[in-house]
Amino acid sequence: MVVRISRAVVANIRQAAHASPGVEVCGLLLGDGVTIQKAQACRNVAADPARYFEIDPAALIAAHKAERAGGPKIMGCYHSHPSGRAEPSATDVAMAADNGWIWAIVAATEINWFIANGRLSPVAVDIISLA
Repeated sequence: MVVRISRAVVANIRQAAHASPGVEVCGLLLGDGVTIQKAQACRNVAADPARYFEIDPAALIAAHKAERAGGPKIMGCYHSHPSGRAEPSATDVAMAADNGWIWAIVAATEINWFIANGRLSPVAVDIISLA
């Protein structure tokens, strides 16, 4: 499996992580089911956002409603590791549902991509330019 993602989305994820270096930023990856076309920033509602992330349930519900109404498909999520590596933590693995979502983890200048398939397995990414 290869995931397609807009170059602009990758830049937006990096920018969000660098703008808030003291907390884990997070958001949803939206697209058409084949190509991730948008990174929608969401509030991190975790009790300790410097060490964990939890996407605001209201944002997730709104994205599901929009998808059902014909809007973009939720293809996954992203979050940052401000003082770690762009690799899944034990907490990330425990939180990942077996739902086929793409997870992007950003740390420093690196972003790594994973698919939630009972664990978080690396997945190939094709970064493209959208017109």
